[in-house]
Amino acid sequence: MYLVKTPWLLKKLYPQLTWDVNKANRCIYLTFDDGPIPIVTPFVLNILKQYHAKATFFCIGDNIRKHPDIFEQVKADGHAIGNHTYNHLKGWKTDDKIYLDNFLLADELIGTNLFRPPYGRIKRSQTKLLKQAKPDLQLIMWNILSGDFDINLKPGQCLDNVIKNTINGDIVLFHDSLKAFDRLEYALPKALEYWSKEGYEFSPLTS
Repeated sequence: MYLVKTPWLLKKLYPQLTWDVNKANRCIYLTFDDGPIPIVTPFVLNILKQYHAKATFFCIGDNIRKHPDIFEQVKADGHAIGNHTYNHLKGWKTDDKIYLDNFLLADELIGTNLFRPPYGRIKRSQTKLLKQAKPDLQLIMWNILSGDFDINLKPGQCLDNVIKNTINGDIVLFHDSLKAFDRLEYALPKALEYWSKEGYEFSPLTS
């Protein structure tokens, strides 16, 4: 069970987390979780380049270790990089010290002030520890969840999720993962085409 659009009440309960950006700008903030990996991340980079779009990639440290050349290409293409822990840990089920150490291990490879907790699950105590380790850290969530990770979701439904709900300033979450690829491959280029015709720009998040 998941919600495509983040409820306003949740954003109010967790104001220390970033859910969207300046609503006055006709801009969409595309984000991609779980890479970098072969096939999928290069596909995303190619599609983004076709539409002159910049995005933010929340990378898993272990995937960077395995695929450093793809990671370097993401940076070379001018996209922002965020930390997504080293081993994609679920905060609610992880000891705080283990979570912090895993974040710091990824930080050695990434060196960014942007962080997104895997699954969007993080304890307040973990947030506090991360902020103590990096006081200028921004915890980035999302306002629109594409649902591309849902293997029961049809590609057309994934596309509808994003184009019917996204407005100015929204942070939109996709995944550059094999699990999501069937839906991502269909929805991303069509969404970018639609948004471009509607006059949107696509910017990376800034740290």
